[in-house]
This record gives sequence, C-alpha cells and structure tokens, in this order.
Amino acid sequence: MKGRRFAGVAALAVLVLAAPAAARHAAVPQRIVSLSPTATEDLFAVGAGKQVVAVDDQSNYPATAPKTKLSGYTPNAEAIAAYKPDLVVVSFDGNHVVEALGKLKVPVLVEPTASTLAQAYGQILALGKATGHTAKAAAVVAGMKRKIAAIVAATPHASPPLTVYHELEPDLYSVTSKTFIGRIYTMLGLKDIADAADKTGSGYPKLSNEYVIAADPKLIVLADTICCGQTTAKVAARPGWKTISAVSDGEVVPVSDDIASRWGPRIVDFVQQISSNVKSASKK
Repeated sequence: MKGRRFAGVAALAVLVLAAPAAARHAAVPQRIVSLSPTATEDLFAVGAGKQVVAVDDQSNYPATAPKTKLSGYTPNAEAIAAYKPDLVVVSFDGNHVVEALGKLKVPVLVEPTASTLAQAYGQILALGKATGHTAKAAAVVAGMKRKIAAIVAATPHASPPLTVYHELEPDLYSVTSKTFIGRIYTMLGLKDIADAADKTGSGYPKLSNEYVIAADPKLIVLADTICCGQTTAKVAARPGWKTISAVSDGEVVPVSDDIASRWGPRIVDFVQQISSNVKSASKK
C-alpha cells in the first residue's frame, strides 16, 4: 500500500527517452513492455495495444493486456529484456532500470506520476507519437478535454465550497489539493480538508479520527474499496463518524482504487462520479 501513496514522490521530473541516438529514430516499436498501469491504459487507448507484449503485475486494465509477473516498483532489467522489447515504458527509474536497459540498447520512456491534467494529456500524446498513433492520441486527449469541460461546467460551485475527504487507506492517509486527484476536486469547486493537515508538504498527510470528525466533510471519497474493502457501512460504523455530514447525508462515495490512482482516460469517469455527488450534496 505504500506504493499507492508515494509512487509519485520518486518519479522523475521530466519525460525521458533513454537509449542510444540511433535507437531513438528506429522504426515504430512492435514489442512494447509497460511497467506502468497508467501507461498500459494509455497505450491501449491510443491504439497501440497490439504492439504491447508484456505489462507489469499491477496493470489490470484493459482485461486483454498481457499481464505478467514483471514489477514496476522493483523492475529487473534482465527479466524485462527476456521479452525482447523495442520500447519499455516506466513511471519512475526504479532499480536504475533506465541505465540498465540502456546498456542493453533498449529504449525507455519514463512517464512520471502526473500532477496536473495537462501533464496527463502530454503523456498520452507522447505515447501516441512514440508508438505511431499520433492522430488517435490527439483524438483521445481532445475527447477527454471536451468531456471534462462539460462536466465541470455542469457542476455547481457552492459558496463557501463544499468540503471533501479523500481516503487512500483506512489508516486515514489522504491527499491534498496539490496532488493530481486533489486538483480534480478543486476543479469541481471542492475544498480539501487535508490541506491544513499537510505540515510536511508531501501532499499525502495522515489524518486522525478526531481531525476528520471536526472537519465535517460534506463528501467522503473512498479510494480504498479494492485494496482494503472499505464500504459506506464500515465508514458509518467508525467511532464518531455518524455525526459527519457526508455520512449522515449519504454522501460517502466508494470509487475504484485503480481509477482514482491513475491519470489515464478513465479519469473522466472519476470526474463524472464526483460531479454527480457534488450535485447531490449541494441540495442538502
């Protein structure tokens, strides 16, 4: 679970294509290995799915992705090279895999954890260019922008703003508005209760029962339904939580951990789901 909170902390700050100069101008890759669940979703979305020969053990979408035992957190260059890739996509340089694969003359595309939608769009476009699907990638991004803009425009922005608590894990790790998902909440007119608790500036503070109860969020978003089996009923059963507005008003929102922790095309679904609850909560 630690990886869910801090995968972005170790990520590289820029997009890097690491390989000898000649390899950078090679033909369109036909044997792609993805060690990033988001990149896997992006690759299939832009039409490069048939070029993907292996994905990491966390890449569970789409169902047709060739899932393996490869690790994105602790990548092994030799294990990756066994798939004879002509492009490897990672979200961070774990185990110095970029250098290791570079020595094997395997190009590596590093797409770090996005902190904004603009960065997420840029990564989709970069993958489209790298895999020979520039036009499809541009269409995917245009569709995402159009849909999200329409959702945001149709979402009521209360004054003062409605408050939200986003739960990463039952031990009350949360996200602030400086994170990718936190910026989604801001875009929808919400105020993140975790902001005031982030004394270290990590973007992922650990809250307490007392803090959440006192903050009285109008929305509670559970991004720990898959990993940790959290439900609306379990939240309501926590000591003192029945007094929280989100609980008493029925605005506890179970979401897919995967969608809420990735920054690919399915983020549109997340935005739509939260918007629907904002509309509901605004009437209470």
